Amino acid sequence: MSFVLFLSALNQSSFGWNPIVSSSNVYAHALAAATDAAAAQHYPQGALYVVATPIGNLADISLRALHVLNLAETIACEDTRHSQAMLRAYGIDKTSVQLLAVHQHNEAEASEKVIERLRNGQRVAYVSDAGTPGVSDPGARLVTAVRTHGLRAIPLPGASSVTALLSVAGSPSEGLAEQGFLFGGFFPAKATAKAEFWSLLLVERRCVVLLEAPHRIEATALALSKLEDRTVTVGRELTKQFEEIVTMPVQDFPAWLKVSPTRLKGEFALAVHPARMAPEPAQNHKVLKLLLAELPVKTAVRLAAEITGEAKNSVYEAALALKASSC
Repeated sequence: MSFVLFLSALNQSSFGWNPIVSSSNVYAHALAAATDAAAAQHYPQGALYVVATPIGNLADISLRALHVLNLAETIACEDTRHSQAMLRAYGIDKTSVQLLAVHQHNEAEASEKVIERLRNGQRVAYVSDAGTPGVSDPGARLVTAVRTHGLRAIPLPGASSVTALLSVAGSPSEGLAEQGFLFGGFFPAKATAKAEFWSLLLVERRCVVLLEAPHRIEATALALSKLEDRTVTVGRELTKQFEEIVTMPVQDFPAWLKVSPTRLKGEFALAVHPARMAPEPAQNHKVLKLLLAELPVKTAVRLAAEITGEAKNSVYEAALALKASSC
């Protein structure tokens, strides 16, 4: 099947997939094209294939991913029902025996089942619900277990909300901060972990990428708004039909969410842009002030001293002065 027919199939596909209405007929040409394009490569048996799948738009699947998903004797899935619907949308039929649930609650136990199948010479493909496994979704423990047993783990790269958002965030680091970015994942829910994460975010000199669920996005937006001089790029429902990407000052983020109830729906990726470099004493003072607004004095002083490298006594005196001036 020609590559032209494959492109034609992608053009007909729905933008923002629904497994109930997606038709495998649309992707019949795509699966055939995948075989033509990818079959010449060697795919060893007894190997785990970590396969990136679309984060929303079904057309964002790679040719090699389609071929391996069709070739694999076992598909390890974060959610077997979700993955079965996705596979059928591509015209790939797997029996329930060929689907193996591997998620965050059973990853250690399920890894042993995967290893057993690998030792029996099977090709096992692992997919999360969306995107690249092992980054924010489960998969890291599975890969570690596979490698520990001397077996191969082979990556099949593809869609990722992290890199998708970064590519359009326009967050230059030159003259502003250090090169690169920090992937922070989901904002911690527990108070202690949240405080520690917050203290690091205050002084991080790289762009920080966060992920967030709809039921927590308002709380996260409110927390980020306290960063004052920072900018955030918000990616909502990336690659899907109602995708939104907007860059704004962090103070505007909570109000932006309230403009429409729709903005509170869907999955979010956030790129918190780095702050401009401030003179060190002023930066240290700002760190302490922000920590004092969220934490008890002793905790704020300890964290500020660790972050800035200043002597704890000096930080404590500064904290007392700030408290006194605010009274």
